Amino acid sequence: MRSRKSEVRSQKLNFKKLVIVFLLFTIHCSLFTIVFASDKWQGVDESVIEKYAKEHGREVKEPLINTDQGDLLLFVFLLAGAVGGFAAGYYWRILMVEKAPKINKQEQSITG
Repeated sequence: MRSRKSEVRSQKLNFKKLVIVFLLFTIHCSLFTIVFASDKWQGVDESVIEKYAKEHGREVKEPLINTDQGDLLLFVFLLAGAVGGFAAGYYWRILMVEKAPKINKQEQSITG
């Protein structure tokens, strides 16, 4: 009976050690990203497109629909997913169950 209690204690101690190591690792990773967050990588727009636009005498313009502000980009993806889901649901039988009717070669030669 004594050995079972010591085994349970050692398992609890090992679990606590594992949780502490995980928390320390998480804190370390979050601090690591904060330290290097100031070194922002340039995107394709800034590094390539703007460079060639300036070489050819064109000015950088603000986009017609600026998706960098708020959740507009997420809303656009939501709408696209809803439209795609509606279309797939509407044509589900044709897409998955029924096959598109095959056109005979004779019908093609007559019509084409």
